[in-house]
Amino acid sequence: MRIPLLSMFITSPFDGLQQHAQKVKECAWVFQQAMECHVSNRCEAFEELRQQINKLETEADAIKRRIRGHLPKGTLLPVDKFQLFRYLRQQDNVLDKVEQTLNWLSYRSEPGIPKELEKDFLLLVDKVIDPIDELSDMVAEARKYFKYYSEKQRTVVKDIIRTVRNQEHEADQLEDAIKQKAFNLKIDPVTIFHMIRLAEIIGSIADHAENAGDMMRAMIAK
Repeated sequence: MRIPLLSMFITSPFDGLQQHAQKVKECAWVFQQAMECHVSNRCEAFEELRQQINKLETEADAIKRRIRGHLPKGTLLPVDKFQLFRYLRQQDNVLDKVEQTLNWLSYRSEPGIPKELEKDFLLLVDKVIDPIDELSDMVAEARKYFKYYSEKQRTVVKDIIRTVRNQEHEADQLEDAIKQKAFNLKIDPVTIFHMIRLAEIIGSIADHAENAGDMMRAMIAK
């Protein structure tokens, strides 16, 4: 029988992962507002929302450093320390790509998105928000698993990972559809390039969420 090592901690490393995941989730909510603001081209709060994302990213970085700094050599962990760090890196990459998306939009002086692509981009944003929402639940359920090592709880985590994988696949399909559509628009080449790269960056948000799921699957593997 496996010993619930997590019970030996004064502070579980998964507490920090949960805090970080929640911060990423907060960023996702602000990101959705910022994208809707930009797409509508009638909202003046885009820059304010972008700065809010930057602030949340700084707060998440502080949590990340705290997690790494509180795992000294020789500390007993329920999972391999490097697996934990790899998971954290992928979860943090989700936030980085959210920030990168808004920065990319800010580089052009002309706000908005071609009308032919507005609905598509809003759908893509909605689709990448879904796996971000799952990350917080995944960490919470994994924390329970590493406390009791219940096979039923392990199944719950695996189901969330499977959901994230399916959501990433759906986001990939939307990203490809946007790029194909953008290539065939009768608009200037700079805008086409900007839209294609925008779709790629947004799509990569879901990619890193899926990668985080893969890291979690490795951690709960028997």
